Amino acid sequence: MSNARRNVRIFVGLFLLAAVSTGVYYLYLYKPEKKAGILLEHTGNSFKKEGELTFIDGETGEKVITIDIEKAETPEEHEIGLMYRRDMQESQGMLFIGKQEEEKGFWMKNTYIALDIIYVNAEKEIVSIGKYAKPQSTESIPSGAPAQYVVEVVAGFSDKYGIGKGDKISF
Repeated sequence: MSNARRNVRIFVGLFLLAAVSTGVYYLYLYKPEKKAGILLEHTGNSFKKEGELTFIDGETGEKVITIDIEKAETPEEHEIGLMYRRDMQESQGMLFIGKQEEEKGFWMKNTYIALDIIYVNAEKEIVSIGKYAKPQSTESIPSGAPAQYVVEVVAGFSDKYGIGKGDKISF
């Protein structure tokens, strides 16, 4: 068999393999309607109250402030978060609920609102806060410690209410 003929067979084989792989991906793994539905539901100014979250002073155990929260529980909701939102009230926030405690990192890609990103461990104690996260930045804002929950609120919220490491949340 000539080299040219062998090269054609290899090319055709690789092309068929790529076509089958692409077909399997689109048939079984790619779910654009699910992601599009979540995007439509979570864009613009459409805050959807799904509960309340209270910040508690870690030393005194006293309530600091309670806000309305929207929950992000699925991987798709975690991925989208507050992307594309144009505003959020100081009395509102988003609670990301993780399945397990682990080091986390968030970024602000496609997020138009400056945020405070509050990392919380499994015991619901704040382990770190990424304050004044810059809108649309792709720079990762790490938790610096294992966290199971993340609360996103408008930038400056933590400073205004004196919320810091060691304080707790309840929801």
